[in-house]
Amino acid sequence: MLTLSPAVRIYLAIGATDLRRSIDGLSALVRERFGIDPLSGHLFLFRNRRGDRLKVLVWDRSGFCVFYKRLEQGLCVAHRHR
Repeated sequence: MLTLSPAVRIYLAIGATDLRRSIDGLSALVRERFGIDPLSGHLFLFRNRRGDRLKVLVWDRSGFCVFYKRLEQGLCVAHRHR
């Protein structure tokens, strides 16, 4: 679980992003799309075309972190009934 300061903003990139991009590629997108320094400490969220995969880029003062999430059918696994 992430604990975020109230000063941290979450930015969502509109449209699909090629999630094969590395940290450097995502950082360049932050500069281009948002006009923000990727070292700002804010979270930058990118999704693929189908919307079932997400990447989050964040600088945590010691380096970049990338979080990758694959969504399963848009449902939370804990709430599935069989």
